[in-house]
Amino acid sequence: DDVDPVATGIASAVGKSRNAGQVCVSPTRFFVQDSIYDSFTAAFAERAAAMKVGDGLDPSVQMGPLANERRLAAMEALVADATAKGARIAAGGARIGNRGYFFPLSVLADVHDDARAMREEPFGPLALLSRVRNLDEAIEKANAVPYGLAGYAFTNSARNVDQLADGVEVGNLSINHF
Repeated sequence: DDVDPVATGIASAVGKSRNAGQVCVSPTRFFVQDSIYDSFTAAFAERAAAMKVGDGLDPSVQMGPLANERRLAAMEALVADATAKGARIAAGGARIGNRGYFFPLSVLADVHDDARAMREEPFGPLALLSRVRNLDEAIEKANAVPYGLAGYAFTNSARNVDQLADGVEVGNLSINHF
């Protein structure tokens, strides 16, 4: 809660959109402290909604297609499951058109821990935002998933960095960047 939520929300949307989220170290689950959650979510969703999706060879495009039709089906199923369990679509959430494998950067807010996407790796442009009370809860939630190749945290506090480094169970932890 000690960072600029708008700047961090925008950086998070850009980081999540790289390779349409189809890379092993793509950030997926965003645990955001309650005091900045609404501002972070609004900035993330606004940036995601403004992103131009299309042919990756077009220099004006900011995010290309998914790898195949199976990824489209997976994104649709994960969004449907999360929203059925109370998540709110803040941006995207549905395939773009009916040609190609285009799916927007989709921001789901207030995602419950029992949503499939919180336990399965989406490997696509799906960002899951959850409120937490404090850093301890964020670390607990981050460690509750079976994935731990990479993690990301944004803070201006050396004390928080120490707590994150000691507590988050990942192969690579990046602080203040993707």
